[in-house]
Amino acid sequence: MTIQEKAAEIEQEFSQFDDWMDKYNYLIEMGNDLPLIDEENKTKQNLISGCQSRVWLKARYEDGKIHFAADSDAVITKGIAALLVRVFTGQTPDEIINADTEFIDKIGLKEHLSPTRSNGLMSMIKQMKLYALAFKTKKEQNTN
Repeated sequence: MTIQEKAAEIEQEFSQFDDWMDKYNYLIEMGNDLPLIDEENKTKQNLISGCQSRVWLKARYEDGKIHFAADSDAVITKGIAALLVRVFTGQTPDEIINADTEFIDKIGLKEHLSPTRSNGLMSMIKQMKLYALAFKTKKEQNTN
């Protein structure tokens, strides 16, 4: 499934809720289903800076695709991480680097987050794209 298809699926899911409390609850549920990062990967190196809460993000490159794992000590932030992991996991570095994250605005997430959580969301996206760029660069160097 492409990033656009996953984003459309998420837009559809969030459109079922009229109330933002229901959307927050759904986000929390998503966080509960997040494949967690291993405890030994909860290191300073995997900690995302710019987040109000502590968020760990780990990426691995396998068969040309990137797979993410994450965790957070805050339920809403964990839900946001789960949303992003769902969209970006299993995609190629180029797909992630060039991904449009407009679906975040379409579901109204950014406008319903505190400024610090919104900054954290942007930091998570930035870190995922940086991982993608690093894996792409490493692959290109290995093929030269």
